[in-house]
Amino acid sequence: MAKVLVDTCGWIAIIEAGLNIDHSMADIVGDFEPVLLQKVLKELERIQSNSTTPLLLELLVSRSEIIDGPEEANHPDDQLVIVASTEKWPVLTVDRLLKQRLIEMNCAYIEVMGGQNLRLVTL
Repeated sequence: MAKVLVDTCGWIAIIEAGLNIDHSMADIVGDFEPVLLQKVLKELERIQSNSTTPLLLELLVSRSEIIDGPEEANHPDDQLVIVASTEKWPVLTVDRLLKQRLIEMNCAYIEVMGGQNLRLVTL
């Protein structure tokens, strides 16, 4: 089973697009387990508390492996890059700057394309 790191904006893009995460990911990586960093979860909880749009956090949390990020990094994006490069797990994101950092570290990412499909970008 493939593991996929989830970035805050990547999860929000999935929700906004109304994509079925299981079907969309199956086409790209097959069976998968989302991996959620504690700092990303905190960001999502903060956004959810200030929003009327449901982010389906209960679903994400129930299906995810939740891990602490590396102590040497404080920002969630820094933690995502470190974990992605160490574990060789792709990151679900639409964040342009994060994608650039992942490319620089030879890490894969999964992006929402046109609000309808997912695409795996590998180097």
